[in-house]
Amino acid sequence: MSEPTPETPAAKPANIKAEFTELVKMVVWFLVLFFALKFFVIEGYEVQGPSMEPTLWNNERILVFKLPHKLSQLIPSYQPIKPGNIVVFERTEDSGKRYVKRVIAEGVPRQNGNTVDAQGRNDTGPPAVSLRIEDGKVFVNNQRVVESYLPVEVEESFDDSDRAELKPGEYYVMGDHRSVSKDSRVFGPVNDDKVIGKAILRFWPLSRFGLLK
Repeated sequence: MSEPTPETPAAKPANIKAEFTELVKMVVWFLVLFFALKFFVIEGYEVQGPSMEPTLWNNERILVFKLPHKLSQLIPSYQPIKPGNIVVFERTEDSGKRYVKRVIAEGVPRQNGNTVDAQGRNDTGPPAVSLRIEDGKVFVNNQRVVESYLPVEVEESFDDSDRAELKPGEYYVMGDHRSVSKDSRVFGPVNDDKVIGKAILRFWPLSRFGLLK
């Protein structure tokens, strides 16, 4: 019975080199996938401050779905963000600081460079959505906005006033904790290109895990 041929000394370094190369490839692909997901698809965000209480509390962590908004920048007629949604956006005026607020109203959508009315008809005139706040009540184009997501005590204590004209690609945003929130009442409408994405899920703390409304 023949003895097994012993492995040559040069074989072991070759095997180690091959395994190391495979490991490097796996790490590179993992990093590419991670950053692609973070940039294009989804990203975590930590809530800072009380401006969205009681919906979101300080230091809670949420997931921000970015892909639909990225697609809307390529397809103007696709508008995934609607009034009532919670969004994360940044302000270059605040050194790129990120905010989480609720969309109260949006400007008229764009389609192929033109604006579109509610029936899908092109309108080449100067479009604007009129918003006003009177004694804490919000009106968009003279229609009262029913904010069912606000607790009664917040709605009753909110007595602010404001007016705004929203152009295409603009959002009027406010925090749910109206009395302490720095939002569009202070810095005006948020432009579409500053929106990072829609907040869809709270994942921390686990006791408050769930979809966001």
